[in-house]
Amino acid sequence: MASDPKRIGVSFDVKPHAYDPATNPELFEGVPARRFVAFIIDLLIISIPIVFLAIFIFMIGVATLGLGFFLYGLMPVITTIWALVYYGATFGSPRSATIGMRVMDLEMRTWYGAPAYFVLGAVHAVVFWVSISVFTPLIVLVCFFNERRRLLHDMIVGTVVINNEVRASVLRASARP
Repeated sequence: MASDPKRIGVSFDVKPHAYDPATNPELFEGVPARRFVAFIIDLLIISIPIVFLAIFIFMIGVATLGLGFFLYGLMPVITTIWALVYYGATFGSPRSATIGMRVMDLEMRTWYGAPAYFVLGAVHAVVFWVSISVFTPLIVLVCFFNERRRLLHDMIVGTVVINNEVRASVLRASARP
């Protein structure tokens, strides 16, 4: 009996990179510097509610004669959950960008061009913090050695940060002779 061989495994399509820096350099122009400023803005947005929560816990601790100070033990968990929800919700929004990235006219896309989504945003944040913790902040230098200006955690997660369409069109128009 002759039969066709059975396939074992999973088949999938390998998609090409959606953003080519040779044909669309305006998508990557100035991204590393503006991304750093966006990170500082996002860090402030995440930190402010945490500081207010710490002050509130302090007042609870004083009011309960010290019993409320045990709530400080929940701060690492609350901070982590808040950061994951912030990054997941903002990257999962229609603009695929955190608030800091929106201010700086940036957006995050998958390497094949699809918008980001909640889980991708949360995983991106986790991989960023783990990579910075393990490999030191010097890993951000990776962006200067690849044409798409991707950082190490972008490569691991499969994302690319580009200028949004408004900024890219302005750069495109100013580049014309």
